[in-house]
Amino acid sequence: METILGLCIGIGLSAACGFRVFVPLLVMSIASLMGWFEPMKGFEWLAMPSVCIALAVATLCEIAAYYIPWVDNALDTVSTPAAMVAGTLATMAVSSGEMSQFASWAAAIIVGGGTAGAVQMSTVAVRGVSTATTGGVANPVISTGEWIGAAVLSVLSLIVPVLVVIFVVLLIVWVVRWIRKKKLENMQHPLH
Repeated sequence: METILGLCIGIGLSAACGFRVFVPLLVMSIASLMGWFEPMKGFEWLAMPSVCIALAVATLCEIAAYYIPWVDNALDTVSTPAAMVAGTLATMAVSSGEMSQFASWAAAIIVGGGTAGAVQMSTVAVRGVSTATTGGVANPVISTGEWIGAAVLSVLSLIVPVLVVIFVVLLIVWVVRWIRKKKLENMQHPLH
């Protein structure tokens, strides 16, 4: 049961990494410092005040960069692999001691990295549709939703992880359908 709960927390945190790379790690660090979360062995560095400060600075820089027109699209190129790495680390930091080291890393890479990658690619697609249809005018609204979503998902992942997993799956399905609908609309009405 502890393994399943750890994976649920990892999925939620990884999905949040798909929205913003540093927000979930910052939330984990703050929770560690407050005594609300204990990272697995090897990830005790999350509970260091200097790491928390560094993650806070990185988070602010990442959030700010997404409000700069066209930089947001360029940043997605770097953020996609970074999100997958962050998702893997976040999942590994909450993994259960019940699994072997190999199984823990394999699960973290597949589940954590895969979830973060799927969410990140969805956000890239949404930003691409936004840029194509609004010339990037709506991108700040999307950026705001992404970092708020990353913060909320991160906190909820530590509180109600099973509900977060259900929400993440539904969110991915909804985004994929929305993107398909927008592409169909653009194909049917290419002048709009």
